Amino acid sequence: MSRYETFVNPLTERYACKEIQYIFSPQKKFSTWRKLWIALAEAEKELGLPITEEQIKEMKSNINNIDFEYAKEMEKSLRHDVMAHVHTFGKIAPNAKPIIHLGATSAYVGDNCDLIVMKEALIHIRKKLVNLIYNLRNFALKYKHLPTLGFTHYQPAQLTTVGKRASLWLQDFMLDFDELEYLLQNLRFRGVKGTTGTQASFMKLFDNDSEKVKKLDEIVSKKMGFDKVLKITGQTYTRKQDTKVLSLLAKIAESAHKMATDIRLLQNLKEVEEPFEKKQIGSSAMAYKRNPMRSERVCALARHIITLSLNPYMTHAIQWFERTLDDSANRRITIPESFMGVDAILNLLINITDGLIVYEKMIEKHIKQELPFMATENIIMEAVKKGADRQEMHEIIRVHSMEAGKKIKLEGMENDLLERLIKDNRVPLDENEIKTLLDPKEFIGRAPEQVLEFINEEVDPIIEKYKNELGINIEIKV
Repeated sequence: MSRYETFVNPLTERYACKEIQYIFSPQKKFSTWRKLWIALAEAEKELGLPITEEQIKEMKSNINNIDFEYAKEMEKSLRHDVMAHVHTFGKIAPNAKPIIHLGATSAYVGDNCDLIVMKEALIHIRKKLVNLIYNLRNFALKYKHLPTLGFTHYQPAQLTTVGKRASLWLQDFMLDFDELEYLLQNLRFRGVKGTTGTQASFMKLFDNDSEKVKKLDEIVSKKMGFDKVLKITGQTYTRKQDTKVLSLLAKIAESAHKMATDIRLLQNLKEVEEPFEKKQIGSSAMAYKRNPMRSERVCALARHIITLSLNPYMTHAIQWFERTLDDSANRRITIPESFMGVDAILNLLINITDGLIVYEKMIEKHIKQELPFMATENIIMEAVKKGADRQEMHEIIRVHSMEAGKKIKLEGMENDLLERLIKDNRVPLDENEIKTLLDPKEFIGRAPEQVLEFINEEVDPIIEKYKNELGINIEIKV
């Protein structure tokens, strides 16, 4: 049967990059199991167990020499993946076979490996997130002064700037970044805990020397790159750690969906457009179309990730006592897919923000259509300064506004409110005075300053800290 006759996961075929796929690959998983067995043997030897340097060298020289076919045969026979790989490792390292997995339970390699892999995947996601934050930073700075219609309820509202709106997207990702940093600093290793978390097997190995068993846990955890270790476990680490990780990934997806949706709406208004390649086809039937297909894909993947994040909540909730195995199949799917989905989303958003197009004339046109209505309060106040009655001015402008609105909605005409007010002798302002009150920059408040303050105080310190991770090449497969 060819590869085209079996199901393939679109995340690996179409969306996620090679680096994140390797992190969740069988080679990475089982070579990490072997590193964990080596760390355990080294620590046990250091604490006095009769393990030789030759045994450890034999194990180290075969970390990546994995006979996957033999392991598959052994698992089919034993119905146990960890024991299958103990035998597979023992076959290639026969002198070390007696001490591989000494005192450990399956969760020693399974759970600790998952934590190692998730930590590496979080570091990978951090790199992508830094690059997206950098792109959004530059875009926000470039357009911090450019006025644009704000929208509340998707109805035209007070003006903002293109850069300020981008800063809203950026701030969401900054909040996610802060949480990612916290999670990386506080993700806890399972360590060396034994069958039900009591370390009873290791107490036997070390003749009930509690301090040595405690030290064993610390040594192995540090060897595997973790400063923080769970003091208490059952057979497995608490699945609440999975909840924290997938919740963070869902939050990144949430931020991405919000941003991509805004871009889709702006592309409909012809104000902002995602990159469109020279030979790209928007529609098989409508040749003129330029669909926001990358932003749409972001939204599709984001919804999938958000729904996946429900799984760890339910999985942890139904773990009985020290553990049950109904977490296994679920975690094999939801954890890798969540990471690969977020990786794919960040690839798309980096690509989009590398070439996001702003159509300033369309933005200006939309402002001109709506600004006269928004300027009415300023016109009233300026007329009052010249001696007009406030209530009378309000009524005059209200009537003209209603008539101008009818022309726009019923006849498809341009907004002629300004012309109406200029011609009305009851309004004590001339044409120049009225038009002066309609400078869009007078309606954006502190938006440019807000962008600068936000970037200088919160964004740039992160960019400076991770400047060596900037400048990655993103390939969008389809």
